[in-house]
Amino acid sequence: MKKTVLITGATAGFGEATARIFADNGWDLVLTGRRMDRLESVKKELQSKGVDIVLLNFDVRNENEVNQAVQSLSEEVKNNLSILINNAGLAVGRGPIDSGETDDWDRMIDTNVKGLLYVTRAISPILKKNGGGHIVNIASIAGKEVYAGGNVYCATKHAVDALSRAIRIDLVHDNIKVTNIAPGAAETEFSLVRFKGDEQTAKNVYDGYDPLMAEDIADAVYYACSRPKHVCINDLVIMPSAQASSTIFHKTHS
Repeated sequence: MKKTVLITGATAGFGEATARIFADNGWDLVLTGRRMDRLESVKKELQSKGVDIVLLNFDVRNENEVNQAVQSLSEEVKNNLSILINNAGLAVGRGPIDSGETDDWDRMIDTNVKGLLYVTRAISPILKKNGGGHIVNIASIAGKEVYAGGNVYCATKHAVDALSRAIRIDLVHDNIKVTNIAPGAAETEFSLVRFKGDEQTAKNVYDGYDPLMAEDIADAVYYACSRPKHVCINDLVIMPSAQASSTIFHKTHS
């Protein structure tokens, strides 16, 4: 029987690495993202693994685009869909609330919270119709703690953490598992986006210790999704060995 996973934000970082590990294990893929060139590049790489890959080019912030993209899936793909990975998310800017840029706030709230809601609303009825499934939400250590300058980003990831628990309650009677995965410092595009292309500032975030890599989180996602049917991993916090909290690091090299 064919098995299909839908991954948002599959153009880079956690999403791309997760697509790779699922493809390695024979899963068909529905990959979504805003950068079509990157989606096509990922598809070209993974097609050699003998899996079917569907690309959906849309922005999770746009509810109409989300709904149209999901509706465009073939009945065969919908009937085989059993896992949704809500990975699309970002941080933009870092600083005190009194000097925050409202455009940055809107981008984070619209992507991290509303985007996750739009996609989950569109996909969960399909999972219910199929008799069950699994939703994985990529949250953050920022959803467990609040740190200086993180205000709105932390608020959005706290929302993801709460939504993961709420969705689990709402859908438990439909045989749908929900897993919340909260990474700590991971070297992806995250800091480059947060600091708006400032490569040196982004690089400094990871100086002096070995951060997580995208593959570390992809491994955890696949682990959670490959447990027996009666096992649900509700919540995972994953940090580099050198990170004890959102702001405390043991740095030994530069």
